[in-house]
Amino acid sequence: MSIETNRQMTPFQQKVQALINNHEVLITVKNEKLPGGNGIFERWKYPVLTAAHTPVFWRYDLDERTNPFLMERLGVNATFNAGAMYWKGKYLLMVRVEGVDRKSFFAVAESPNGVDNFRFWDYPVTLPETDDPDTNVYDMRLVAHEDGWIYGSFCTERKDSARPDDTSAAVAACGIARTRDLLTWERLPDLVSHAGQQRNVVLHPEFIDGKYALYTRPQDGFIEVGGGGGIGWGLADSMEKAEVKNEIIIDNKIYHTIKELKNGQGPAPIKTPEGWLHLAHGVRGTAAGLRYVLYMFMTDLHEPWKVTHAPGGYFIAPKGAERVGDVSNVAFSNGWVRNAQNEVFIYYASSDTRMHVATSTVDRLVDYVKHTPPDGLRSAASVETRNALIGKNLEILKKFTS
Repeated sequence: MSIETNRQMTPFQQKVQALINNHEVLITVKNEKLPGGNGIFERWKYPVLTAAHTPVFWRYDLDERTNPFLMERLGVNATFNAGAMYWKGKYLLMVRVEGVDRKSFFAVAESPNGVDNFRFWDYPVTLPETDDPDTNVYDMRLVAHEDGWIYGSFCTERKDSARPDDTSAAVAACGIARTRDLLTWERLPDLVSHAGQQRNVVLHPEFIDGKYALYTRPQDGFIEVGGGGGIGWGLADSMEKAEVKNEIIIDNKIYHTIKELKNGQGPAPIKTPEGWLHLAHGVRGTAAGLRYVLYMFMTDLHEPWKVTHAPGGYFIAPKGAERVGDVSNVAFSNGWVRNAQNEVFIYYASSDTRMHVATSTVDRLVDYVKHTPPDGLRSAASVETRNALIGKNLEILKKFTS
């Protein structure tokens, strides 16, 4: 974007042009795959989206008459927790954009290659409201369902009317919207659940026995899961008036693990011949506060509510500068893309501030999930598992040196 003029620019116009030029330099930085790694995935050097990646014309009033000092009128605080899909030859992120007013909204950013040159569409998503308006919406999962619609499931937050004097008391529910072009959205009624508040609800991409299947995360309160929690599973007859009458927990919280306090489904699972690949987040408490990491598991191909493989430990944890941000020590994902070459682009946010990408392949992720030992749940079991690996490797190394 540039300002075309046949006359000399005014000082104000020069400032505007400088803003635009600097923005273009930022969003066209070529990303670099970091060396090393663990063989499972590769991290990329630069965040794919930050608050500064949002268009200049979203943040500044570019009219000299109403903004003579060229102030940022509508600041952006963060770009994070993005849903993702491959659409018409582009990698799309449905980004949670948070303004400096703390209100989040959704906006689409697209890239030709999935690792850099993400550009936001000109306008954010205009999301219709229900009869009970949302105070805040965030963390949309995108799912192209076999019924032909693209669904967005997201968290809708409202003031807890039962606690009028507590200005921090909120109620969370799963909001639902659908579209065919990612431009015009139809708002559907919020999910009806009989298992408490709902966040991190994800639609399964295929029908199960003619019904819509949802991964849920029932919890007793807005932040504290209480006696609830875990990744749930339930069926709904329709998405137009979605109601899950019965939920079962398919992946529970477990004491002294990466998911001892909370866990939740990330994006919709990826279908493979071996089963469904799942990416989820787990939360544990530390002396410095909560720590969010990502982990993986696999469910049965024909009965996707049955876990078949669960590697121990985390898959991705915040590293280095990723640990610093508005809510530090957090890695969170609600979007990944598998392309035609079976490459997998894992989009994750760090510390509720910015978006990153890590890349792998379906084959590598299946191998990781199927052949990484599960958590033994005791220190002695962990040592036993590690000793077995050490013994095997020492025998191999003897052959190298003999």
